[in-house]
Amino acid sequence: MSVFTRPVRPAYLAVASLLALAPRPASAQQNDATAATASASADARRTVPVPVARATGAIIVDGRLDEPAWADVRPVEMVMHQPVYLGTLTERTDVRIAYDDRFLYMGGRLYDSKPGEIRTNTFYRDAYSGDDLLAIVIDSYNDYETALWFVTNPAGARNDRTVSNDAVFGGGGMPMNSDWNSHWDVATTQDEQGWTAEFRIPLSTLRFQVVDGQVTMGFIVYRFIARKNERQTYPAIDPKWGGLAFAKPSQAQRVVLRGVRQARPAYVTPYLLGGATSQAALESPSSGTAAWRTERDLAHEAGVDVRYSPTSNLALDLTLNTDFAQVEADDQQVNLTRFPLFFPEKRQFFQERASTFEFATGGFADRLFHSRRIGLDDGSIVRLLGGARAVGRMGGLDYGVLSMQTGSRGTRSGENMSVVRLNQQVLNPYSSVGAMITSRQGSNGQDNLAAGLDAVLRPAGDEWITLKLARTQDEAVDEGSGLASSLLLARWERRRDDGLSYALETSRVGADFLPRLGFQLRTDFRQFAGNVQYKRFHDAASPVRSTAVVLSGREFQRLADGSAESRAIEPQFMIELKDGKSLWITGHSHFESVRDSFPVAGSVVVPGEYWFHGGSARLDLPRSGKFRGDFTLTAGEFYDGTRLSASANPAWNPSKYLELGGGYGFDRLRFAGRGDETTAHLARLKVQVALNTRVSVSTFAQYSSVADLAGFNARFRYNVREGTDLWVVYNEGLFTARDVPGEPRRPLSSGRTVMVKYTHTLIW
Repeated sequence: MSVFTRPVRPAYLAVASLLALAPRPASAQQNDATAATASASADARRTVPVPVARATGAIIVDGRLDEPAWADVRPVEMVMHQPVYLGTLTERTDVRIAYDDRFLYMGGRLYDSKPGEIRTNTFYRDAYSGDDLLAIVIDSYNDYETALWFVTNPAGARNDRTVSNDAVFGGGGMPMNSDWNSHWDVATTQDEQGWTAEFRIPLSTLRFQVVDGQVTMGFIVYRFIARKNERQTYPAIDPKWGGLAFAKPSQAQRVVLRGVRQARPAYVTPYLLGGATSQAALESPSSGTAAWRTERDLAHEAGVDVRYSPTSNLALDLTLNTDFAQVEADDQQVNLTRFPLFFPEKRQFFQERASTFEFATGGFADRLFHSRRIGLDDGSIVRLLGGARAVGRMGGLDYGVLSMQTGSRGTRSGENMSVVRLNQQVLNPYSSVGAMITSRQGSNGQDNLAAGLDAVLRPAGDEWITLKLARTQDEAVDEGSGLASSLLLARWERRRDDGLSYALETSRVGADFLPRLGFQLRTDFRQFAGNVQYKRFHDAASPVRSTAVVLSGREFQRLADGSAESRAIEPQFMIELKDGKSLWITGHSHFESVRDSFPVAGSVVVPGEYWFHGGSARLDLPRSGKFRGDFTLTAGEFYDGTRLSASANPAWNPSKYLELGGGYGFDRLRFAGRGDETTAHLARLKVQVALNTRVSVSTFAQYSSVADLAGFNARFRYNVREGTDLWVVYNEGLFTARDVPGEPRRPLSSGRTVMVKYTHTLIW
């Protein structure tokens, strides 16, 4: 039998802070002290590796757990994570983990006293639709920072994603990537006692390192009971680590697998594609009248992707004549700033350990490398002739190499885009230093280089220090001082989600800092920013799970004269209920110094210096419901006018075969002193239909009044088996404003695409 350590079940322990205004009872204070002791004990246990059971016989993945091999595996000990940390579990959970020469297995018997109320809302892959769940999070490299996350619901729908940055938000965006997909299997069944799930994950999917004949990893197992908003985990993980504490690699139970063989399969995926496109184009001849015409083309392509792992800790991807026809369309956005919009990467080729290539340079979106610069130009597709990508780990060193070649198009030359990233653990499992180099070279001789050094250090406790240094060199920019083309950043923060946390940051970005293979909102500034938060988790008797107060501020100064370009002060209050609802109330005071006019939602902001104030409220419904969503209202001053904005993003699952999602945004801007008023509307409707986990249809319609465009995207997918898919994709753009002054009347369709794509994976 396995020797998974059984954690000692502590009594219920409240975790609370000093947010309450009234004095707290002595008994509650005693419980807090006991909880702290229990958490410290759990921390000590999870760092001691325990062996995973080797399967004593064959395991057939059918969702039944009736093989004799399962009887030889001891179940892990689950504890409550939410709504009350270390509270009494309301339903029994039996989860067992084993492995053999090729696979890691997890079997879960998930008992439920009301099996008719088990939430099964979707068959759709990678969808989270308020279902009951069973999941395992695997820190396969044992690096305390990254992990692979495998989830299923009672319908057997697969959901896989990656975790980066130890599941900490900020400093470069989301710490998880739900666009990553891998090869694995799961089967489920339901009966009068609950539901059962059986996972089979190829060891070749889990990148790992063999040391002295054994592999050390980190495991987190959790069960989510949707109707109760109850999450059970193994091991016990304190919610103080944040909203994704239950998927935090540094809090995983360390485990050992012995005698693991290093499988080296090669996945070869050729594709065939055919279809037709039409595009509306305005002809402006040197003489005569301009007119719209439709350009039509027939497409027929073939290509291949190859994935091979020369070792268990290295993944190599090769691609030839790369195509991403099946990728869902981007969400339209309304821009109320003078800076460019950021769109995330969705293409599968770039997803494998994408966090290896992260180099955040401040804010939510700024980064030295952004893979959407490859093969896309202002949303238009640029042909990718091919490329190679390698990511791996050697000792404490993470490394990534990527090189892609684009084809020429019209007056646009072909380009080679390459990046190298190194990141070395130092001092402790949580600290690292790294370097990155990016290169963008055009056949017309226009080159751009960027290089950066960074350090993320955890000197003690929950204190973290981040340092960044980067510089660019561009053919279009005359060589000046080194600082003019450089970025410097320093950040000190306390990372925790209960009690007091804070962050202080300063940065300097020169006017000539141009990472053309990255994303940078603004340049030529010096910035100072900070925030402080105090959060309290309430006791079991309260309907409130947590409350928090936050104060944040920032200032951007121009480098030339030190004058303020932007300032912001934002106090916030948050309340989260145990049933999953949450409410954010935010006030804001903003200052903007505008020297050049810029368009905003169909209007114009004129030069001047503006202080403007307002507030917003956001309500999030429980994500565990059949009906869920978020709703926001913003009102106040806006430059020399006023702003009223509202948005709603609901989703509803009437059955597991159908999901309806929508979004509506309304922005009304009034500039009374100039007699100017504009209203922007943004609407989305998404319908997902799945007959089972293999056959699905997704439709996505959007309308933007600012762009005067509507779009429709429909995708049919038949997943024959893992790695083999048939896609039928339809895209249509529509002009919603057809009569534009100075132009002949526009056609209704701005462009149309119909594509059929077949992929088939061969495994050697």
